[in-house]
Amino acid sequence: MKAGTEPVASTLRSIEFSELLRYNAGEARKWYEWLSKQPASVLDLPVEIYGKTARDLVHHIFAVELRYAQRLTGQPVSAYEDLPKDTLEGMYDIQRRAQEMLTKFLESASDDELNSTLTFKTISAGELSATKRKIFAHALLHGVRHWAQLATAMRKHGFQTDWGHDLLLSDAVQ
Repeated sequence: MKAGTEPVASTLRSIEFSELLRYNAGEARKWYEWLSKQPASVLDLPVEIYGKTARDLVHHIFAVELRYAQRLTGQPVSAYEDLPKDTLEGMYDIQRRAQEMLTKFLESASDDELNSTLTFKTISAGELSATKRKIFAHALLHGVRHWAQLATAMRKHGFQTDWGHDLLLSDAVQ
């Protein structure tokens, strides 16, 4: 093994998945609180990122989290189009289910399980293979990118969020 490529044991030199899971949950919660205070029509503003509206993007963030959580736990993967997006509450039910499944998976997964590989079909990238560790990280980090895109789109429409989105500003990591 090349120097510097050895896995880092749980030390202060690494960020724990549990910390990223808390950050992910906290950011989703803040978005829920903020979106709940906005006119309902804010979800139908055009964002042109994934789909055409803010609703499409929020739905996408949560659908991806849930579908990867289902893969990680060996459950049948929900059809994307079967997941509700008509109400904020319905979309957040998806997020809560995904968060619960990811938390339970993380609590029980061994290093061997995290290093095991899954092969699966995606909607946009075809068939992929990845370790459960990589899939778990993707399930959490995928939303970070899209939340930033949503925050930018909302600002362009005159809707400024009222919190700092960066990990540095969260209490998820000490």
